Amino acid sequence: MFVRSLRDVEATDYFVEWGSGTSHRLLTQKDGMGFTVCHTVVHANTVSLLEYRNHLEACYCIAGEGEVEDMQGNVFPIRKGDIYVLDQHDKHYLRGGRDEDLILVSIFNPPLKGTERHNLDDPSGSAY
Repeated sequence: MFVRSLRDVEATDYFVEWGSGTSHRLLTQKDGMGFTVCHTVVHANTVSLLEYRNHLEACYCIAGEGEVEDMQGNVFPIRKGDIYVLDQHDKHYLRGGRDEDLILVSIFNPPLKGTERHNLDDPSGSAY
């Protein structure tokens, strides 16, 4: 058993500023659990085009609000208590709220190494 805090992660390379927010990689590949758990903050008024080609992701909203949009133009508002699931390696737009950050618990399978970072300057989106 072990216990790890957000503060613990902030002192490591597993605290990632990803361009539109931050990600505390609380559980990573090196922990041997077979999945990753992140505390993810999506800053208000940001838009990111993302795709996880090598991972499936589920995001559970614990605070704030925002939205996710699929590549067919379907927009899904996300609020506290909602989960969105990228079960097809779905390319998507992730947006923080107009007035507040979107705060998520993000689960990845297979696990992340933990130091991956997005490149939001790529017009085709960021993928890993």
